[in-house]
Amino acid sequence: MNVGFIGLGKMGRGIAENLLKAGHSLTVYNRTRARAESLAAQGARVAATPADASRGDAVFTMLADDAALESVALSDSGIVASLPRGAVHISLATISVALSNRLAQAHARAGSEFVAAPVFGRPEAAAAAKMFVVAAGPAAVLARCQPLFDAIGQRTFPMGDQPASAIAVKLAGNFMLASVVETLGEAFALVRKYGIPPAQFLDLITSSIFPAPVYKAYGTLIAEQRFQPAGFQLPLGLKDVRLALAAAEAVGVPLPVASLVRDQMLTALARGFGESDWSVLGKLSAENAGL
Repeated sequence: MNVGFIGLGKMGRGIAENLLKAGHSLTVYNRTRARAESLAAQGARVAATPADASRGDAVFTMLADDAALESVALSDSGIVASLPRGAVHISLATISVALSNRLAQAHARAGSEFVAAPVFGRPEAAAAAKMFVVAAGPAAVLARCQPLFDAIGQRTFPMGDQPASAIAVKLAGNFMLASVVETLGEAFALVRKYGIPPAQFLDLITSSIFPAPVYKAYGTLIAEQRFQPAGFQLPLGLKDVRLALAAAEAVGVPLPVASLVRDQMLTALARGFGESDWSVLGKLSAENAGL
């Protein structure tokens, strides 16, 4: 397929490379042009503007937040105005439910399609095409996009015909991840106070009651205090928890744990951890315990 890709950060670059490896014709755009030009040697064409990357069968966006996506999608010369009729805009990022609805409506008016396909996985999973894709949009459009999803992830989970459904699922999942990070940090602080090394405790819980990859991955980062370089920076985690709270408030769902985690993240930012991985919440728990 003739595909555009906008947003070549830590996640986006690996995803774009996998689209090239799968044989798709790729046009890439990034605000910092050097990141886009580094893909030219692999066969990508470098676009001068987001509109220039939005002329094919589909265009992916992997951008940090609502403001960034809105600026490239809804401006007068943005994706919605430039995408051919019937072509698809696939948003891979974690955005708000409200913006997802706005994008779906704008694309419908323009005669193009919008699919929300946020992904679970850190940058190493993106590079290895091992992400999990949560996709929502019209069934026929999702079927057209499936070869693209197969190129970037290990499994696609369809969530219906409303793009906002995929966003709600991604926000719920990221809220759970943030909660895991917080509870791991608190638990590690507790056992350390009783002289138990975090690595020993981690081996126990991941070999018994919590044999899940997320506990192993984040538990290792916290136990080894490897908070930099960040796979997922703390401010992005805070953004996602805030979006989850907003989505929950819109439908009358209390999320008391999310409120607590948000406050912990704000505390961590106030202590200067803004450049760290969001697993730095474990460091905050240790400091609060006097460790």
